[in-house]
Amino acid sequence: MKPIAALQDLVTAASLDMEPSAAELDAIELEMPVILADVDLLDAQIMTIDRLATELDERRIRRARRRVLAARRDLTNRADSVLSGGAA
Repeated sequence: MKPIAALQDLVTAASLDMEPSAAELDAIELEMPVILADVDLLDAQIMTIDRLATELDERRIRRARRRVLAARRDLTNRADSVLSGGAA
């Protein structure tokens, strides 16, 4: 009978002590409006999981969806302007 043993180190063993780089933190900060808008949308949707949505709930969800779309649009426009050199 052959013993079973791992031939390689754990994938995450070396990465447990690493901090995010400055570029990763900048990317997170750039995407934060989209993340927060997504959280607001999820909150609005979670409120209606166990009951029928009222008119107020539907409005809240619609507004949250619009904020998500606007945040994604702004992020895309910002990324496009950075890639194109910022010249309009």
